[in-house]
Amino acid sequence: MTSSSRRTRAPGGLNRRHFALALPSALLAAGCAAPYRGTGRPGDPIVLTLLSHYASGELKEALQGPVDEWNATHDRVKVRTKAVEFTDLLTTFMVRQAAGQGADILHPYCLWNGQLVQAGVLRPAPSEHAEEIRRGYGGAAVGAASVGGKVYGYPTEVQTYALYYNKRLLREAGLAGPPRTWRELEETAYRTARRDRYGNTLVQGFGLSTYDDSTTVGQTLALLNAAGGRFVSANGRSTAIDSPAGRAVFDLEHRLVAKGASAPGVNVYKAFASGQVAMVVSAGWWTVDLKGLMGKGYRDVGVAPVPVPAAGDKRATLSTGFMLGVNADSEHPREAWEFLRWLNTEKVAAKNAGKGAPATRMSALQVSVGALTGRADDMRTLLGGGGDPNLRPFLDALAYAVPEPNVPGAQQAKSLLRKNIEALWTGQQSVDEALRTTRRQVDQEVSRSW
Repeated sequence: MTSSSRRTRAPGGLNRRHFALALPSALLAAGCAAPYRGTGRPGDPIVLTLLSHYASGELKEALQGPVDEWNATHDRVKVRTKAVEFTDLLTTFMVRQAAGQGADILHPYCLWNGQLVQAGVLRPAPSEHAEEIRRGYGGAAVGAASVGGKVYGYPTEVQTYALYYNKRLLREAGLAGPPRTWRELEETAYRTARRDRYGNTLVQGFGLSTYDDSTTVGQTLALLNAAGGRFVSANGRSTAIDSPAGRAVFDLEHRLVAKGASAPGVNVYKAFASGQVAMVVSAGWWTVDLKGLMGKGYRDVGVAPVPVPAAGDKRATLSTGFMLGVNADSEHPREAWEFLRWLNTEKVAAKNAGKGAPATRMSALQVSVGALTGRADDMRTLLGGGGDPNLRPFLDALAYAVPEPNVPGAQQAKSLLRKNIEALWTGQQSVDEALRTTRRQVDQEVSRSW
């Protein structure tokens, strides 16, 4: 799978998959045809529709495999997949729902869950399914799939954030390993950064980048969580970033830019792969891309936990993800939940695990395309001891990651945060101004009536 296609589905790259405010006319014409639903009588099975963004390539094939298995072994209930590009997914959910043509099973980005619940699109999981989800998945995955304390679906792909670093660049700077604290992170960034005699950046010590959400909002929130802070308050009605932890993160990033260790205008995806960035915080999906881009050079890539402000601080980072839930208007919710239980909790002999060790179909699906799920037991089974050691920190982070806040205004709040982070990095705002403006704008967004 190409780098661009991987990032098309990764939740960190939302600027390239920016939520479209108006659905393309072709999609309205072709994508909203009422799905066929059978009666369930003999010879006329129930047909459930599953709408996702797994529209092409390996992702489409990976999902179709277990769907075909289900259809081959179940006579009364069949599943038919439909897909749109990620850029159209949220709009498609909302438009089809308003038209009474929503799919039975939905695969949303968890950031949108609050908005979808508020709009009456998602159905709460029945108690037996909610209990199974809480029991089988890590806290971050369950939190992302929940709104107001209610579970709304089975977590699928989960991405945690960690520190990527270039071993060669650190070694050349006389450093034995990756930083563990923010003081060490700054020292490492300044020692590895290089500029030519004209002041042009040759190597970023720490890869701040305005290229996409993954390296602006995602990276900043991972550092904020590591400092014990939060973007949105516990009640979801205000931002919590204008806090000592938020100020510490903005101060850190401002210093890195001001002292020349970071160059936000650089495309960090290309620059890291070509050895022009010493460190960057990003999500686990990137490992697959880097292997393809770097070839033998990938041996220089290491991954470590996100550094914490001081030695002994409790670890924390960011997690993002998707889930599969059932439409509130589905005529066959019981059958839909049963399919999701089969896909996400039933253990089978996984082909890509040693000796066919048992794992769920969804976990095997995600690992086949280079992702993780929130089922740590499955991930240890599937990744085993012989896999890429760079995936281990992302797996370990499932135990302490903090999910993105998914209040009704979360998507717009994230966009506003990104705008102010970039204004800070590019010198348009001071730390005080960036914190104050973020608080005012985000408070207005998340507190308004939806």
